[in-house]
Amino acid sequence: MSTDVNSLVLTRSNRIVFAVTIVLVGVAAVLQLIGGNDVLRFIANAAALSMLAMNVSAGTEQVGAHLSAGATGTLQAALGNLPELLVCAFSLRAGLIQVVQAALIGSILANSLLVLGLAILVGGVKHGRQRFDAESPRMIASLMMLAVAALAFPTLAHELHTPASSHERELSAACAVLLLVVFFASLRFSLGADPEKSVRHAPEKSLHADAWPLWLAVSVLVIASAGAAMVSEWFVSALEPAIEALHISQAFAGIVIVSIAGNAVENVAGVRLAAKNRPDYAMSVILNSSLMIALVVAPALVLLSFVLGGPVLTLVMPPLLIAGLVITTLTTAIIVNDGETVWLEGVALVGLYGIIASAFWWG
Repeated sequence: MSTDVNSLVLTRSNRIVFAVTIVLVGVAAVLQLIGGNDVLRFIANAAALSMLAMNVSAGTEQVGAHLSAGATGTLQAALGNLPELLVCAFSLRAGLIQVVQAALIGSILANSLLVLGLAILVGGVKHGRQRFDAESPRMIASLMMLAVAALAFPTLAHELHTPASSHERELSAACAVLLLVVFFASLRFSLGADPEKSVRHAPEKSLHADAWPLWLAVSVLVIASAGAAMVSEWFVSALEPAIEALHISQAFAGIVIVSIAGNAVENVAGVRLAAKNRPDYAMSVILNSSLMIALVVAPALVLLSFVLGGPVLTLVMPPLLIAGLVITTLTTAIIVNDGETVWLEGVALVGLYGIIASAFWWG
């Protein structure tokens, strides 16, 4: 049976995304080589990083076509955060501790408030009240509360001047190891979860109707990941000069700019799934991404900072960051607890994100 391989492998939108990615990476490379304007370099690198993140997402989703739904969600949440992990690692090596701390917490805030809010808003406006299986979101919310405790206690120990305050590195490393243990313990639940089992509306077409061959999916994933590593270093090199030129604080840059640029995967995928009336998958991708940052990315960076050569990253953070994280986690848990959402809840989440982000404009 003869088939048109090209029509099955790449859609028009795939080709457009690849072409735009190549162009943006090329522009970023040229500006980097000629030492262009700091702000222009920063914008070009941020745009290129976002497109590479989108390609990492596409490659991961296509590889996931050969896996279970739960494994796909976990894999996408893990590799979707790769650009952010790289940006934070290079930022740590450059000594930008405040940017890294703000970016880690900001990514959780952006996913749990901004992206989730937009997904609920778009899905609600387009399809009305959306319902989903609340079991997995409730479990994620429970694990997030544990992660928040692990992130908060080093800060509390420091602020309250307890005996542990003189052992910030050791306490942070212990919390990081425990968070990684919890992550590995949760893998069985995550891999066994099937967001599609409770979809109440039949999809218009299969999620993997346009599946790529495995070789193409792996190739895109590897090339995009390598490109993300390269552009992440350029992004960080332009970050500090751009912050000074734009007169914004490191905290705001980390919470808003770095976190949104590094989480373009969830920004696009989560809202797109909600718009397609796939609230179960949307919740899985968005909430798992926040959980992955808290249980994997943050503790991994803490442990990596001991060997990267720059300053050691501890979990002692500005109290306002921790307060925003606690409020975010509680609000998200309340909204997903009943297994249904309406568009107004999305507006509330986006509004809360704006309030928290505004509080860090001055530092």
